[in-house]
Amino acid sequence: MDNSTEKNKSLGLVITDGVGFRNFVLSDFLKQATAKFEKVVIFSALPKETFDENISPEIEVIELPNLQEGGRTWFFRKAKEIAHLRNNAAGNFGIQDNLTTNYNSGSTRRAKLTRLIYRVTRKLHSEKWIGKYYQLQQSSFSKSIAVKNFEQTLRNLKPSILFFTHQRPPYIAPLIYAAEKLDINTCSFIFSWDNLASKGRMAGDFDHYLVWSDLMKSELLQFYKKVSTKQISIVGTPQFEPYVMNQYHGSKQEFANRFDLNTNLRTICFSCGDVSTSANDPLYIETIAEAIQTKKLNKSVNFLVRTSPAEEPDRFKFLAEKFPFIKWNYPDWKQSRQEHAELWSQRVPTKEDVKDLRMILEYSDLGMNMCSTMSLDFMLFDKPVINPVFGNMENGLYNDQRFLKYAHYEKVIKSGSVIIAKNAEELIESINFSLENPEARLTAQRELIKLQIGKPHENTSEGIAEALKSLV
Repeated sequence: MDNSTEKNKSLGLVITDGVGFRNFVLSDFLKQATAKFEKVVIFSALPKETFDENISPEIEVIELPNLQEGGRTWFFRKAKEIAHLRNNAAGNFGIQDNLTTNYNSGSTRRAKLTRLIYRVTRKLHSEKWIGKYYQLQQSSFSKSIAVKNFEQTLRNLKPSILFFTHQRPPYIAPLIYAAEKLDINTCSFIFSWDNLASKGRMAGDFDHYLVWSDLMKSELLQFYKKVSTKQISIVGTPQFEPYVMNQYHGSKQEFANRFDLNTNLRTICFSCGDVSTSANDPLYIETIAEAIQTKKLNKSVNFLVRTSPAEEPDRFKFLAEKFPFIKWNYPDWKQSRQEHAELWSQRVPTKEDVKDLRMILEYSDLGMNMCSTMSLDFMLFDKPVINPVFGNMENGLYNDQRFLKYAHYEKVIKSGSVIIAKNAEELIESINFSLENPEARLTAQRELIKLQIGKPHENTSEGIAEALKSLV
């Protein structure tokens, strides 16, 4: 290939949400992408002004319209997703659980249509039928004015490759359709460690896929039979890259000052999920706080709680009032717009929050969460991890013990890298043990990190940019 052709390669980068913003804008990715491509254009599902202080002037940002999904599109997308779940449900509890969760017993028109989809896909759920539902989903865009505008924009910009930073949001499907019509090369990054083994179908088919690890590659081949090995590149994930970037480093004293911590005490941290999957978090925080208050812990500690960036922290207000010694980190994620089909996706992190998170991981002595990816975050800093899961089918609590049977988390449990606490006594005992024996599970944790994340965190963005360049 001659130098002029090499120089004219361009990248279209599709940012779908605040997490994608963190992973690909607040990491080193844009710097590496602009070094390897002549032009970088961001197609953003976030408001354009979100990028004003975070990108260089030569990067163009095109704000995608906040499209409302039409009824026909919804029906065939839902059929595709339910068929995918049915086709892969055997021996996979997480998919079975999502199949149950997606069922709608209500009386609305959409609920009735959902039940119709369940009936139709009971038999018609093979890969062949999934492909038919996808074709019908995509054909529903054929007369859309917005999609025609997408096509014109892509014709004008002529990106060498269109890179989607998330494979699942329904609102990227029209852009995939436009790229398919214009024969533009597409690639998707697999967003999270549980997306393939537990979640529904991707929004569309892509020409190429970037995955975290060999494990994720094997999952992609397992659940998407038409995808071939040559379409997949292992690149690690940029979501952990800020942990090795100098700009996000803070000192231990800065950490103590930031959260008003006693530097003579160890710090234990509970990181919350959102209410949809971590409904018992207030109970876990209260259990820990009461153990501290009644001196059931063997050591005096600082207790720091980081709430979920996907929601406002209102449900924890009573705990802040009841236990004034708890220190709180409310993630600094700004709500960029108030109207959107997936409102949580419009919450955008600041650089300051990334620095806060890194300090929490680096200087806390123990991390606790309900089976979230934050377990990996703490392990990256060699910190012991406890997963409290009190809820089951019998005790009336939100049943979070079911997540222990999800395929991605079964691997965590079998690795021996975390402690599972199923009641208050086990949680208190686990905290005492972990503070006394912080390296008890260190070898297992490091092995799990190797399994889940296939590349070093240093230079992850450079590797992703290089992989994208090699595809065009």
